[in-house]
Amino acid sequence: MKDKKLIAIVRIRGRVKISSAIEETLERLRLYRVNNCVVLHADDSYKGMIKKCENHVAYGEIDENTAKKLFKKYVPNMNADDILNSKIDIKELKPYLPFRLTPPKRGYKAIKVSFNNGGSLGNMGEHINELLNRMV
Repeated sequence: MKDKKLIAIVRIRGRVKISSAIEETLERLRLYRVNNCVVLHADDSYKGMIKKCENHVAYGEIDENTAKKLFKKYVPNMNADDILNSKIDIKELKPYLPFRLTPPKRGYKAIKVSFNNGGSLGNMGEHINELLNRMV
């Protein structure tokens, strides 16, 4: 986590009435279902993909505690500290991705409204940690 930021992306909206281009982008991000989550490095190529489908996902930079909690539960064979300290590359997580999370306790705020307008979609910044903690 010291080299590059880790971003968590959670799919919030389903498959109905979605354009084929956005559906393809979500599939390339490995977000096949609602409540699926992927963790990856913040590269320019991923930022463009996230921007394209930001009306269907919530994303933001995750902190160390939330990342450890996710990796401990969903990646049982690897040490979370090794992943965060870049001893193990994030690409080695591909067999475990996407993480299938449970729906959040107390639900989403709104699934058709962006985070800036009081909903749950788009860039949540540090607030993604609160959402992920309710889902793990």
